[in-house]
Amino acid sequence: MKNDVSDDLKVALKRNPHLKAYLEKFKRKYGTLPVFTPQLSRDMKALPRPNLLYPVGDPIFIHIFTDKNGDKKYIAVEPKLSTPDEKMKYEAVMDSMLELAPFEPTPETEEELEKLIDKLFGKVVTIVEGKTRLSGKKSGKVPLTREEAYKIKYLIKRDVIGVGPLEPLIRDPYIEDIHVIGPKNTHLVHKIFDMMPTNIEFGDELSLAEYLKNLGERIGRPVSERNPIVDGTLPDGSRVNIIYSTDVSLKGPSFTIRKFAATPISITQLINFGTLSSEIAAYLWICLEYGMSIWVSGETASGKTTTLNAMLPFIKPQSKIYTAEDTPEVQVPHAVWQQLNTRERGEVGRVDLFDLLKAALRSRPNYIIVGEIRGKEGAVAFQAMQTGHPVLATFHAGSVKKLIQRLTGDPINVPITFIDNLNVVLIQQAVYRKGQFLRRCLQVEEIEGYFEEIDGIVTRAVFEWDSVTDKHIFRGLYNSYVLENKIAQTAGFDDPRKIYEELELRAMILDKMVENKIFDYHEVSKIIWDYYKRGIEALPFKL
Repeated sequence: MKNDVSDDLKVALKRNPHLKAYLEKFKRKYGTLPVFTPQLSRDMKALPRPNLLYPVGDPIFIHIFTDKNGDKKYIAVEPKLSTPDEKMKYEAVMDSMLELAPFEPTPETEEELEKLIDKLFGKVVTIVEGKTRLSGKKSGKVPLTREEAYKIKYLIKRDVIGVGPLEPLIRDPYIEDIHVIGPKNTHLVHKIFDMMPTNIEFGDELSLAEYLKNLGERIGRPVSERNPIVDGTLPDGSRVNIIYSTDVSLKGPSFTIRKFAATPISITQLINFGTLSSEIAAYLWICLEYGMSIWVSGETASGKTTTLNAMLPFIKPQSKIYTAEDTPEVQVPHAVWQQLNTRERGEVGRVDLFDLLKAALRSRPNYIIVGEIRGKEGAVAFQAMQTGHPVLATFHAGSVKKLIQRLTGDPINVPITFIDNLNVVLIQQAVYRKGQFLRRCLQVEEIEGYFEEIDGIVTRAVFEWDSVTDKHIFRGLYNSYVLENKIAQTAGFDDPRKIYEELELRAMILDKMVENKIFDYHEVSKIIWDYYKRGIEALPFKL
């Protein structure tokens, strides 16, 4: 195997004996090795039969493998207990550590807990040269080889500090969603390779139920037969929905996790991906500078929250932002950010989105952001907009027509004559184009208002996506109601049409950032905010 191995992989193999054993077994079976890559790139999506290995933090590696049928598989490579004897040793070490733990100071942080595990592990384990079977006696230290100690210490930390069998998936930055339906069916949605089955298993239904019970308690959302469905947030911010009872989930206990990105995707990344154009982004920039209400609407997994987060740096830096969510997903870069979360049923004093939005009206924010509007809180959002508080939100509807139908029907019941308090709707969708799933802004529409003559709402399309060319077409050039009638006068333009020159300038700034590969969310935010303070002179490049 040595001749086929890159220098980076040699270093990884030296530190991780389980990886060496896995690759040797794989080569014997398939006659080849995966390509080791420290990072994935989006152009790998075009690979006809990917066979890639990438690290997500020692000792875990991910192998994306295409089988003989052309199906892609996601294999987490981590230390595992391979024999019944190793499993007995793991339990013996764990039992011995739990006996000693009450006599140690209670750890306050994750780092302190890790140090305590190292300390207790050293007290209960003795390293031996050759493999020894575990005797029936419980007294004395547990004899382990170096390889067994390496495996067992990792697994104890994984199960106590981490999230157990899911740890590889939580660590992997390229995963969007995780779907577990019963103990032996774990699939995921990969950012590059889409939906794939994994080798992650939870034993039997009893083990999975116990795992979910522990997980629910850790996140403060206990599950039981009486309360079988809960939503919660993992320590890394990922969103989890648990369905605990086999009466409800017929294929066994199940759960779904929506991964949380530590740093949001920037607007320049979305432009680079083709999700939207620099003109759309420049249009949103001007709208958010001047307090327009914008909702991002689309079907499930269309990237609504990603786009919402990406556009937030366009709000002036000194603004006060108020967010109201069921699960914290909106990430605001501003210093004055009041982040509020609902409190679930079953707890003392339930607080829902309706309550949070009513509180927002007394808080005098410059912008109110609602993670997702689904029910009666939509009416309060319109009250907020009517009283001069611009609102940003995501909404579940595939078109502006459907959005208006849902807003004016039960349970939201916004009067149709109030709909023009919402200025702009961005429709986003996951589209299948030339064999690839892509996220695209299909259209940006302005809401002019209710007209009695037609007994309906008049909207105006400013941007449309052309599926043939994969381009975003600016239909609103010299025809934008929001830019000319809502913003130009406030912005001090003598000729309302001059505002299109400002839009073109900001599109050039964004294009230049993409050209210079300025994709970091915080760096992009800084450039936009510096532009607010000092104009073109503040830019770190020439236009």
